[in-house]
Amino acid sequence: MRKGIHPNNYRLVAFKDMSNEDVFITKSTVDTKETLEVDGVEYPLYKLEISRTSHPFYTGKTKLVDTAGRIDKFKNKYAKFKKK
Repeated sequence: MRKGIHPNNYRLVAFKDMSNEDVFITKSTVDTKETLEVDGVEYPLYKLEISRTSHPFYTGKTKLVDTAGRIDKFKNKYAKFKKK
């Protein structure tokens, strides 16, 4: 292994899957601003949109994505810029 190319600031970080609220803890160098308490210990928190516990490839289940809600939000947000 080459010396001096790997970061030295590894620490335990809590990763939270926002789609199913699953939390797992692993070592990482990711920068975070939030923290989360797990089993009485406070960890830096990094939020994920999808992880192995919610991805259809790993779970074998398909998930319905609310695209209609997203489109409606977009249209409502930018309706004020519509030319008359």
